[in-house]
Amino acid sequence: MASCPQNFPFGILDVVELLHLKIRRRQANSIYVDCPICGDKRGKMNVNFSKNVWHCNYCDEGGGMLALYAKVYEISTSDAYREICEALQAGGPAPSYEVKQPVSKEETQEVPQSERAGTQEIHQTLSLLFGMLSLSDAHRKHLRLKRGLTDAQIDELGYKSTPPPCLRRSYTERLLKQGCTVQGVPGFYLNEDGKWTVKFYKRTAGIIIPVHGIDSLIRGAQIRLDVPIKNKDDPPDKEGTKYIWLSSSNKKMGVTSGSPIHFVGNPFSRVVYVTEGYLKADVSHYLIHRSFAATAGANNVSQLGPLFAFLSQNGTEVIVEAEDMDKFRNDKVTRGASQIYLMARQYGMECRRLTWNPNYKGIDDWQLALHRKNLLKEDRQMNFKQQYLSGQCDFAYIDDCVETWHKAPENGTGLVEFLGLTEQEYESWLQDGSGKTLQQLLEAQRRHQHFRIYQLEFTNGMEPKSFAFLGIRALRKAGYLQPPAAEYRLMCNSKMICPKEQTDEEILRRIFNRYNDTLPKEYPGRSIAPSDVVELYDEKKRSYFYRDTDSFVPVRFSPFLALPMPKSTSDEDSKIAESDE
Repeated sequence: MASCPQNFPFGILDVVELLHLKIRRRQANSIYVDCPICGDKRGKMNVNFSKNVWHCNYCDEGGGMLALYAKVYEISTSDAYREICEALQAGGPAPSYEVKQPVSKEETQEVPQSERAGTQEIHQTLSLLFGMLSLSDAHRKHLRLKRGLTDAQIDELGYKSTPPPCLRRSYTERLLKQGCTVQGVPGFYLNEDGKWTVKFYKRTAGIIIPVHGIDSLIRGAQIRLDVPIKNKDDPPDKEGTKYIWLSSSNKKMGVTSGSPIHFVGNPFSRVVYVTEGYLKADVSHYLIHRSFAATAGANNVSQLGPLFAFLSQNGTEVIVEAEDMDKFRNDKVTRGASQIYLMARQYGMECRRLTWNPNYKGIDDWQLALHRKNLLKEDRQMNFKQQYLSGQCDFAYIDDCVETWHKAPENGTGLVEFLGLTEQEYESWLQDGSGKTLQQLLEAQRRHQHFRIYQLEFTNGMEPKSFAFLGIRALRKAGYLQPPAAEYRLMCNSKMICPKEQTDEEILRRIFNRYNDTLPKEYPGRSIAPSDVVELYDEKKRSYFYRDTDSFVPVRFSPFLALPMPKSTSDEDSKIAESDE
């Protein structure tokens, strides 16, 4: 049994046994279990048996061992103490839970840990270590093609590939010969032979991401894994853990990473953006040329306090919360974002929320997509007839097209084909010098399509909805047979000209393209994204379509329950400004 608090005849591991919590990972002084509070099954709850405390990194709940038992059964801590004592004295389990076998002394024996080294020592050791390493061609290719970084930016950020495990001892010896401190530096520990080494394993191979403080000193590092780690009980479609710390907290004389805050950019910026993920912050910094602070997770924001205090003294006036878009559907992420607001105001700074096209999860995804977006307009890829039938030009534009054809080099394309006309249409145009006959023929081939756009309403900006910006499966999983119209607001009621034979699918695609990224000035809504509803209507019928992940799905919808269109556009959400720095 682990050490027990004074006057308590049991420890927190006894409570873990009584609650029959599934152990996922074991560390020196703690274990990771599935959380009985939020129900997460990924082993996010840390139970520290040397201090008899617990904390869930997903739902952010935590406390002492009595609080754990009390929260599970929704009773007082005094009742929890009595029930635990009765269950242990009777040698039986608490109600509704099966007792599991006790954890052995060997498994719970404390592993001696080192005190964390000083900031300068950690920076020196990790800087020299990373200087010995290189970046593989495969990793460099990923950072260039998938993340949008240039070779110069990759080198400036200091990204490296993890070395083969067989070389970790030799790297450590070289560091020691250079006078570096390894004890107390995250990642280093004493092996079975009593020799210092660093924690690089084959199964944790990947890209090393240095974590810098606002003073540019390295505080630690994360590893983006080549192969995500999955628990054996994970469902097949689960991605697994993609990022891990370079940490040695479960090793002899090792030390925890401490989950430091990462900063990239100008420490004297008037505006600083805050997001989740170190690689995300680095990429976003280079894409939009702004200063970023990054946490290891959406709930891991407590260490922002000292940084905010420093930024406030440096002249920072505005903090922009740029957490991923799942803040609109995950109340845990929402709570983390709310804490950013509170801390910013605590240190006298304004805090704004940054939102973007919900088709992209993170700010880096969104900005990279904008940078790579094809800038050619649709009308440059369509002939005259296609443009006219789609309402993208007036009839007089035919004269410009004819002039363009005459000036273009000979390529075998005749004028009829270039304009997109049929032989009959072309003949009518030649015979009627005014063009009225051709215009009438074309006018008979197009129609007006009326449409409305409905989007989820987030009162006061942040009321998460579990299916927000997700596909139809998420809507069904949330328990809805049809989109709950009462939670939607009408954002657009408009029309477009289209060819008569154009299908609903083609019209919906046009609407999606029109209201995406570059939005009409008079349109107050967001870019069309999953969970939005589009209505196509005319005098005869109305049809409703739910935006799935990459298409539209017909649904039933009750528009009279939806909120009316906003009277005026609010500038509550922050935009990336040119004068941030």
